[in-house]
Formats: sequence, structure tokens, C-alpha cells
Amino acid sequence: VQLVESGGGLVQPGGSLRLSCTASEFTLEEYTIGWFRQSPGKGREGVSCISHSNSGTSYKDSVKGRFTISRDNAKNTVYLQMNSLKPEDTAVYYCTPIAPLSCGDYSHLYYPIGAWGQGTQVTVSS
Repeated sequence: VQLVESGGGLVQPGGSLRLSCTASEFTLEEYTIGWFRQSPGKGREGVSCISHSNSGTSYKDSVKGRFTISRDNAKNTVYLQMNSLKPEDTAVYYCTPIAPLSCGDYSHLYYPIGAWGQGTQVTVSS
């Protein structure tokens, strides 16, 4: 299972971006989806997830109150709305299915079960 990310770009601190995660060969509604990011010299980290069963959500502490994950099942898309962006949010962002029970309070426990795509670059800089 591999998803396609889009929506990244260059934005000034305090700005906003909306990332999209789509699939052409299967239904995202059936999966718990996680957003991850990786910045240069750092490991990949969980950012947010949305459960397939009840659309419950979870966020990494540093993005709580700034990022919002959501689904549009009619468009077979999961979004990550990112507001009040900071330079430390700069990274390549990826989405992938994760083990449903790992979508809990701790983003470092998100367990990816799909393949990684190309990701989408987010750069926050003045």
C-alpha cells in the first residue's frame, strides 16, 4: 500500500499549508493513516494520525493546536492542515497506513504498515 503526498512548498514563518494524501487503487477510509516527517540529519517522526474506525485523531505535542488532520472520504483523501508554521517544521512529509492501535496519545509509537512514498517537501523560511 503506497500513498501519494502533495501540497508542500516554501512558506514564511507563521504561514499555512495544506498537505494532501491520496490513493488511486484502494479506499483510504478503510485505513488508519499517519503523517510523518523527516528533516535532514534526523530520523522520521510521527506527526499526526486519524483512525479508520471513528476518525479519532492524535498529534505530536509540538504541533498540537497548529496542525489538523482530517478526511474527505468522497475524495479519498486525508489532509494535514498546518497553520502557524515554524522553521522547525521544515521537513519532507509522508503519509502511510499505520497499525490502528498505534494511533494513540504518543506519536513516537505510530507503527507504519505501508510503503513510503516520495513525500512532499515543506520549507518554512523567511
